[in-house]
Amino acid sequence: MASGRMEFHADTIMQHTNFCFVLPNDFIMEEIKDPSHYDRPPKSLILLHGLTGTDTDWLYGGVAQEISKQYNMAVFMPTAGNFFYLDHGYPGGNYASFIGEELPEYIRSTFGFCESRENTIIAGLSMGGFGTIHTALAFPERFSAAIALSSALVLHEIADTGKRENSLMTPAMLRDVFGDPAELLDSDKNPEILLKKLKKEGKDIPPLYLAIGTEDTLYSCNQDFKAFLEKEGADFFYEEGPGKHDWDFWNEYLPKGIEWALAQKSR
Repeated sequence: MASGRMEFHADTIMQHTNFCFVLPNDFIMEEIKDPSHYDRPPKSLILLHGLTGTDTDWLYGGVAQEISKQYNMAVFMPTAGNFFYLDHGYPGGNYASFIGEELPEYIRSTFGFCESRENTIIAGLSMGGFGTIHTALAFPERFSAAIALSSALVLHEIADTGKRENSLMTPAMLRDVFGDPAELLDSDKNPEILLKKLKKEGKDIPPLYLAIGTEDTLYSCNQDFKAFLEKEGADFFYEEGPGKHDWDFWNEYLPKGIEWALAQKSR
């Protein structure tokens, strides 16, 4: 296994930023539970952090190395601040374009991964779960599947109240990230708007995997988004189980999401 951390200049966010990576290039096959994953070329996984997180979270707190090893996946984990992976419409503030366009292109040109939609998956936790869903729907040509864990699907709460209960994000910060609450639900920051637009245009929509712990404070908003997907007839798989908003849950359910994503090729 090769792992490391790189810094590069990203034009979309106008700064030098970091990403960690794990490459499945020299594992001992005796450690692999299902060697059939090595009968194909490696897949690529872009793995997103949550609020206050960084590129090292999934490497040190999570199971990035085990995912890379067991599923023959090149895993790339960027740092993207606390901006919910959204574009803000000005140079230096386009975090959706960073994740959906610039980062995959940089990975492709530097490492030779993320070379096709078929072989590229996106996943994330909490804020990164929201970012996973939004990015997959904003750039559906990039990703074959999206795995969203404990997703911070809080747009309706923000639109209704201009704030979030028990959140680290103040109303001023929320306005900076999401814009005018009165306009939020009708904007392209809303994954529901993006999905409806893709349906109307007849474009391929990446299938979604959603998982949430039943004791998670975000359980209710995930239930609401599940109901929206059902109403729209979206291609998705929903899973829940005992768990809170913590690494115990994310480390248990990311492999389940990976198994689901890899099975999509046979559908």
